[in-house]
Amino acid sequence: MKKKLACLLMAISLSSFAQTKMITKTAKVTFEASVPAFEEVKAKNESATLVLNPSSGEIASLVLIKGFRFKVALMEEHFNENYMESDSYPKATFKGKIDNFDVSKLTETAKAYSIKGKMEMHGKSKDITITANIKKSSNGIEIDSDFSLNTDDYGIEIPSVVSKKVSKKVAVKLDATLK
Repeated sequence: MKKKLACLLMAISLSSFAQTKMITKTAKVTFEASVPAFEEVKAKNESATLVLNPSSGEIASLVLIKGFRFKVALMEEHFNENYMESDSYPKATFKGKIDNFDVSKLTETAKAYSIKGKMEMHGKSKDITITANIKKSSNGIEIDSDFSLNTDDYGIEIPSVVSKKVSKKVAVKLDATLK
């Protein structure tokens, strides 16, 4: 009887802990590494996972590399096989904290917040700081961010044959609604 009661109490405490986090599995991550006068190098992943602990401001994300979709199928194949080596490095993750985050002060007007954390991708990790616009909405908490990453920081090699057609500076856009 005591074991059953202990298990029940543990389950209740874990479920209440789990409810303190907000999550989405449909965050949109878009990147562009285009160079003017050449073919657009742009892809979108609409199934990124983003988790926010609203009481602490801790935030984490996971993006499956093979989830990125390009307009041109061959570009997607090259991206996965030659650049990101997605069989060896199937995901990109970020774990960080939103500076001065107080969920009770969120309004329907977006406010810029600084987020510091560690980005891990292609077997490499780097501490980064990004700015995100965060607001409360009827659907939850909305987070939008535009930032840049450099392929060299993550050991992503661009073959010399296409090096003039693909930018090493990659523009990234995140759009998420957490519930």
